[in-house]
Amino acid sequence: MEENQEGAQEEQFEQPKEELIRVTGMYKDWFLDYASYVILERAVPAIEDGFKPVQRRIMHSMKDLDDGRYNKVANIVGHTMQYHPHGDASIGDAMVQIGQKDILIDTQGNWGNILTGDRAAAPRYIEARLSKFALEVLFNPKLTEWQLSYDGRKNEPVNLPVKFPMLLAQGAEGIAVGLSTRVLPHNFNELIDASIKHLRGKRFKLFPDFPTGGEADITDYNDGMRGGRVRVRAKISQYDKNTLAITEIPYGTTTTSLIDSILKANDKGKIKIKRIEDNTAAEVEILIHLPTNISPDKTIDALFAFTQCENSISPLGCVIIDNKPVFLGVSEILRRSTDHTLHLLKRELEISLDELEEQWHFSSLERIFIENRIYRDIEEEETWEGVIRAIDEGLKPHIKHLKRAVTEEDIVRLTEIRIKRISKFDIDKAQQKIEALEDQIAKVKHHLDNLVDFAVAYFEKLKKDYGKGKERKTELRLFEDIEATKVVIRNTKLYVNRKEGFVGTALKKDEYVTDCSDIDDVICFTADGKMMVTKVDSKTFIGKDIIHVAIFKKKDKRTIYNMIYRDGKGGSTYIKRFAVTSVTRDREYDLTQGKKDSKVMYFSSNPNGEAEVVTVFLRQVGSIRKVKFDMDFADILIKGRNVKGNIVTKYSVKRIELKEEGVSTLKPRRIWFDETVNRLNVDGRGELLGEFKGEDRLLIITQDGVAKTIVPELTTRFDEEMVILEKWNPKKPVSAIYWEPEKERYYVKRFLIEHPEKEEKFISDHEKSFLEVVSTDYYPMAEIVYGKQRGKDQRPNEELNIEEFIAIKGIKAQGNQLTTEKVKQINLLDPMPFEEEDENDEEEQEMQEDEATLDEKRRPEKLKDENKDSLSSSSESQTKLFDE
Repeated sequence: MEENQEGAQEEQFEQPKEELIRVTGMYKDWFLDYASYVILERAVPAIEDGFKPVQRRIMHSMKDLDDGRYNKVANIVGHTMQYHPHGDASIGDAMVQIGQKDILIDTQGNWGNILTGDRAAAPRYIEARLSKFALEVLFNPKLTEWQLSYDGRKNEPVNLPVKFPMLLAQGAEGIAVGLSTRVLPHNFNELIDASIKHLRGKRFKLFPDFPTGGEADITDYNDGMRGGRVRVRAKISQYDKNTLAITEIPYGTTTTSLIDSILKANDKGKIKIKRIEDNTAAEVEILIHLPTNISPDKTIDALFAFTQCENSISPLGCVIIDNKPVFLGVSEILRRSTDHTLHLLKRELEISLDELEEQWHFSSLERIFIENRIYRDIEEEETWEGVIRAIDEGLKPHIKHLKRAVTEEDIVRLTEIRIKRISKFDIDKAQQKIEALEDQIAKVKHHLDNLVDFAVAYFEKLKKDYGKGKERKTELRLFEDIEATKVVIRNTKLYVNRKEGFVGTALKKDEYVTDCSDIDDVICFTADGKMMVTKVDSKTFIGKDIIHVAIFKKKDKRTIYNMIYRDGKGGSTYIKRFAVTSVTRDREYDLTQGKKDSKVMYFSSNPNGEAEVVTVFLRQVGSIRKVKFDMDFADILIKGRNVKGNIVTKYSVKRIELKEEGVSTLKPRRIWFDETVNRLNVDGRGELLGEFKGEDRLLIITQDGVAKTIVPELTTRFDEEMVILEKWNPKKPVSAIYWEPEKERYYVKRFLIEHPEKEEKFISDHEKSFLEVVSTDYYPMAEIVYGKQRGKDQRPNEELNIEEFIAIKGIKAQGNQLTTEKVKQINLLDPMPFEEEDENDEEEQEMQEDEATLDEKRRPEKLKDENKDSLSSSSESQTKLFDE
């Protein structure tokens, strides 16, 4: 009993054996099936027609319902659900996206706004029908390949026979499993032009065109393939002195998201604005009001740097070819689309030819049948077979000219002709019809023999019929690179505790250094000859005895540091000049030779490469005779920060004092103007404007007759209406000829810019007044072309020496009347020669003479002469005196 009970208990508590089920195979199959479905049936468009399945089904449903009138979108969505195995929301969203592109769907009602991001009204409130363009290029049941819908109840197209590069016109975006696609939209007319060029064997280039307008830099577009990039910007202009206007927005943004990004940048202190005013309706108008003393030019650059006013788009051309995803560039997509259009046009012509030849064949048979009264041969026949045989026998003598054999179907059709038609048969009309068909057949054959010309004519007709109003919206241009640190608003203050060695924005009880931003870098020097660059933070330890703190500018070759240091305890004293153009952040650099107890005896930072004169005092030790001498930093070459430097003295230095403020040893800065980006630069791009010192200015004259001078800052933005940009010479007059509408005469004036800080208009304030010609030559010449006058001979052209015609007067003077005759045109000619004294050469010669004289007086005995050829560097110097 006990044994049986124990056995039962063992059976009761015996665990069932675990069975291992591997899901690897199932996971692999299911995931691949899902991935294939999403790629092929949801996210990626087909190369043949450029549609995703849902878009293709919407177009097919709209064609089913098309009767020329508008249909409720809700009705179209419901009808599409017969073909599309997904919810109505996805169909409705896809349809709204197609409708907003304004190519295939003629919309009615509130379809949303791509500028503001407002959604469309509910499907029951809006209506749609196919556009005329869609009806012409999308459909042809005779060319369409059909397949059963998902439930087997309906036939749907595998692909629509689209005779246009629709994918490139609309663009496409989709995220599948493991891949995505992003084909950017292109201009309608440019696509047609490119298709025509391809058909004719010519090269073409395609660039995106966005419905929101704006500006685009397509330098790195890479034909829309993987790795490419398009930079897009809002169109921003200066509305008035303290207001900026955004009139076009970048693709992929809305006015709402754009304004939010501007407000966030303002809250973070990256930019400073007073308020934003959104007046967007049919067109974008966002007004940004700026506080006083805020530069509009820098604010525009800051908007590009810190807000959605500039975005970067990465295109990726992925399409379905033969049920596989393939990555293609937009040029290859257009070539394939155009070749496909050529094939479809050929098939249409072949089908049309077959139909015309069939009509010609039956019309000829009908004429033979009636004209030769063959229908009488069937009167005595009693059977259907006999009727067919009798007609066939009756036709045989007359059908030698036919292009194909007569079939039983042809004879059956002849028997179906009504008696009424036979009795009213007109042989002449029948012959005319046959001849008309022959003309049409010849025309179609001609098109088939000249298929490329036919396709070109087809594209040209599309452009003529539908290209109006589809001009390019996005302006293509090169963008200048904006350095965020140069345009960010200085929104906080930097402090330093020199003794303890801390810098930061939270040390408000310590010494104030400068205004800064939270993205700035700070450069610091300590008394033991160490240097460090670190990011602005609330509190950062640098090292004790900080001697200099400033905002660090990368690639700054004009800020020169002058330094005298002692090499270790009791070592020699060295002098060096160097620039710091690039460093590793938070790394400590030793500017001495690394010996213990090295010490900086003198240090100055010179933003324009100034070279001061200092007096070195030596300790009276031993037999030293000369305990005081001068050092001129202008004698020292500017080298790298790691350079050892030149020996000042081997004796112990007591102190070093500043004797004379320095002048810049750098050459005047050469500035160029790059027309492609409308910006100044110092990199040699574009037209050289000249060499500029600190007080030099630029002269700007615009087409609306405004003259002004500005300090040449690299962040300055220039108006498209600018007609003159050059280095300003205060002694050089401006000559202008302008139209005075109130007196209906041209006036001539010459003037000097008397108030450089002031922007002044030098033509009439009348709205119809305009500047005809303007020159800054000393002796400008102009040609006057006179118009014809009734009753008078044509007056010959006349040359005008403007300098002799009028003297220099004030900028507000009206000037002298040019002529009372009717003037057709005024042209500027080459000016009279004038030799201008080169003041720079004289100044340089005087400077060299002065320096040569001073060299003999200042040069110390112990200074090595390896730095004789020193050039470089400019402006205000900061000095620091250290006692040993």
